[in-house]
Amino acid sequence: MTEPAGQPLTYAGSGVDIDAGERAVDRIRPLVAATRRPEVVGDLGDFGGLFALDVARYRHPVLVASTDGVGTKAVVARQAGRYDTIGIDLVAMCVDDLVCQGAEPLFLLDYVATGVVEPERMAELVGGVAAGCARVGATLLGGEMAEHAGVLDRDEFDLVGFAVGVVERDGVLGSARVRPGDVLVGLPSPGLRSNGYTLARRVLLGDGRSLDEPAWDGASTTLADELLLPSVLYAPAVLAAVSAVDVHAVAHVTGGGVPGNLARVVPEGLVAVVERGTWPVPQIFGEIRRRGPVADDEMVRVFNVGLGMVVVVPPPSVDGCMTALSATGHEPVVVGRVDEARGSLRPPVELVGPPLWAD
Repeated sequence: MTEPAGQPLTYAGSGVDIDAGERAVDRIRPLVAATRRPEVVGDLGDFGGLFALDVARYRHPVLVASTDGVGTKAVVARQAGRYDTIGIDLVAMCVDDLVCQGAEPLFLLDYVATGVVEPERMAELVGGVAAGCARVGATLLGGEMAEHAGVLDRDEFDLVGFAVGVVERDGVLGSARVRPGDVLVGLPSPGLRSNGYTLARRVLLGDGRSLDEPAWDGASTTLADELLLPSVLYAPAVLAAVSAVDVHAVAHVTGGGVPGNLARVVPEGLVAVVERGTWPVPQIFGEIRRRGPVADDEMVRVFNVGLGMVVVVPPPSVDGCMTALSATGHEPVVVGRVDEARGSLRPPVELVGPPLWAD
């Protein structure tokens, strides 16, 4: 859109439509309202989101904050024209980090940058964020839509978020609690979540393959189906386990894979021994490995390879943890243990047992 010759310049003529932004906010308003917690003060449209933390519920509350984005999974959503679930991925990336320290998620703010604000597409994107927030009991407290005309293509977008949770000071989980003999309980992931997409896209789409093609020979799902599978939201399950039994630590398996993320909760002098073959590896990972080809070590370092979260518990808590996780709809599996390192050169995480893939 440009102005006729001789007419004064306008923001809309430069590519930013304020009216479209207001229409998008009108569509989003009821989606945001559906996530409202009792602690929320004010309404959508205020300059800042207000949240009255009920400090009477806690002895020594600690706020926990996390920020993340959906990465280049946004490119796949754009190419497929599917925008309704990637907001769930955003919530998972932010909120499932909070629960690694035992925090209950309170609220999330989102930020969408796009070439052109199209109210319908914005409603789909933010609708996914709202749906994710509702599932984990968090309020979508506010957000921002930024129209970057001339910088991003019309349908190009990036989606990021910021989440806050709360935990009692003496309930903070982490490496300081982990002991030799602790058991690793894994929560499977059916897909890539939001990590490794730059490599996955290069392998699966770099040769001109269509997102509408079968994900692999004989697959009943398309590449789009597999690559846009929404991230599992683990927060409610982890909080259920924390409420039921003694949990020492939790590792969210994102970029860096199992070794990189589990290492963050392993104290010096100990090693987390992960038994390959104890959890299911979705076929999409094997397809990426085969088509690349991508080496096994690189696969494990980049992708979650079917393991989305690891809960570290002492042996007496294992049965109760498994029961609590199962009651929330997951299929937890024991995937390993924590040992004494007994050697200064031993890495903090070791994967042992049979290969993840049979050649």
